[in-house]
Amino acid sequence: MEFNSGLLRKLVDSFSPSGNENNVRKLIIEEIEDYVDEIKIDNLGNLIARKKGNGKKVMIAGHMDQIGLMIIDIDDKGFLRFTNIGGISPLLSINQRVIFENGIVGVISSEDIDDKNKLKLDNLYIDIGAKDKKDAEGKIAIGDTCVYLNSFYEDKDRVISRCLDDRVGCFVMIETLKKMENVDNDLYFVFTVQEELGIRGAKTSAYKIDPDIGIAIDVTPAGGTPKSKRLSVTLGKGTAIKIMDKSVIVHPKLKDILIDMAEKNNIEYQKEVLEYGGTDSGSIHLSRSGVPSGVISIPTRYIHSSNETVYKKDVISSIELLKSILNHEFKI
Repeated sequence: MEFNSGLLRKLVDSFSPSGNENNVRKLIIEEIEDYVDEIKIDNLGNLIARKKGNGKKVMIAGHMDQIGLMIIDIDDKGFLRFTNIGGISPLLSINQRVIFENGIVGVISSEDIDDKNKLKLDNLYIDIGAKDKKDAEGKIAIGDTCVYLNSFYEDKDRVISRCLDDRVGCFVMIETLKKMENVDNDLYFVFTVQEELGIRGAKTSAYKIDPDIGIAIDVTPAGGTPKSKRLSVTLGKGTAIKIMDKSVIVHPKLKDILIDMAEKNNIEYQKEVLEYGGTDSGSIHLSRSGVPSGVISIPTRYIHSSNETVYKKDVISSIELLKSILNHEFKI
């Protein structure tokens, strides 16, 4: 399977922090509109693309939003103070470039602090090169948002980029749609909003769709680095089939179906047990009277940094697994 780097590059370059997903939503619509029967945008902004069928109602969810920063104050010298949108690490943010939707670029730096381990977001500021407060206010307003700015990099094996969490999940969903043959199941590909703020979009969209089966597509931390945390997943060994994270214990029958489909189709996979974190499945499985839900995870290093890293072969095996399971006659 050829890896469509151009599409993934466009996805990660789309400015769309949580609560402002319009840019990436427009791009996704352009990519999928010829491959689905209907497209709707719900009240919260979730993009719901349906491929009609007479079988089980299956919801496939990946989030469009990315972590970011929101401006809360501008001081007399024109430096910007901010709060986080999603999981922002103060230590990883120092000396990072950020970009606002209007194209203004700034650099994050910190006040002088003796112990960097005690660093908090309150100690950080953004320098946009303003002369003073008035100059800064001519460029940026309170409530404006920005995201990490970093170039997309790829080699034969890897992709390194900002916001692969979860644009690579959206990529897997789009590429699956384009490669799918006719299936009997009634498929809802949902590109969700505000996952980074507490899995919000998946909650409302799952309630609206009322699916029989839920499948989230998201990244998962990959171990294998020096003195890393104990993790069952690493890069280059295939897609990951989640068993548990902090938000969900995967329905045992659905877990077994995912494993069985991977083995029958010779798809390289790993079993994932994560002691923290969560995905859209955390909200989907609790919707209404309950939805059997699972997760196909893309192993990723350096999550929530500007240099998230995936292996192309793991992304491709995730596409293959999603494509194969959507043909399944679910009996759960």
